[in-house]
Amino acid sequence: MSARPVLGIIACNRTIGVETAQAVMNRYATAAMRHADCAALIIPSLPDLMRADEVVGRLDGVLLTGTPSNVEPARYGDAATGEGPFDPDRDRMMIELVAAVIAAQRPLFGICRGFQEINVALGGTLRRDTAANDELLRHHAPEGVSFDAMFDHRHRVDLVAGGLLASAYEMPSLEVNSVHFQGIGALADGLTVEARAPDGLVEAYSARPNGAPLLAVQWHPEWATDADTRSQTYFHLLGRALRGEL
Repeated sequence: MSARPVLGIIACNRTIGVETAQAVMNRYATAAMRHADCAALIIPSLPDLMRADEVVGRLDGVLLTGTPSNVEPARYGDAATGEGPFDPDRDRMMIELVAAVIAAQRPLFGICRGFQEINVALGGTLRRDTAANDELLRHHAPEGVSFDAMFDHRHRVDLVAGGLLASAYEMPSLEVNSVHFQGIGALADGLTVEARAPDGLVEAYSARPNGAPLLAVQWHPEWATDADTRSQTYFHLLGRALRGEL
């Protein structure tokens, strides 16, 4: 039996009890492992103890996940303090990872914070008003709803004709969950828009830096993936990329 590809999944620094742990929510790992048909390893966000290029060469691709923490504004040249929580060691590790993955010609995928991170790592910026700007859709559920109801908050995204996602879904638009307080400000050079919200906010992009596929989305395809064939499509693309088929 041939070995399945191995996906590296970035971890966050999360407080568990009184200690700091390297953590990845199971839904990211299980959705990727099941629907991309791959094995997985967790990449700790401990940049003082390891370099990204020490591990990337042993992986077939990398996934940058969502998480409650925000990218520190200084990472994209904004002097404002911004609202936390922050995870500066994840910020450092993801900057190294993006560079190392591209240099190694490995696939790079991102979800939510990961979508925002890749844009920042490649020179783009973020905006921090996507939940409370009258000129935009409300991109996050109102405060006080249950955790599950938060992911029930949805809106349409329009897929760019001829793009990777439009070709995969064979439809002009999707209804996606929307759980983010931040979003793309200026899109980094070299990234191609794959989807926009009706208010114009970029919701997905792709690229082929150094010849390998890069695909990131602002929404959460890992949420209830087993019951949503359209979310599974994102991970099918990941599986193809890990196998050199995309």
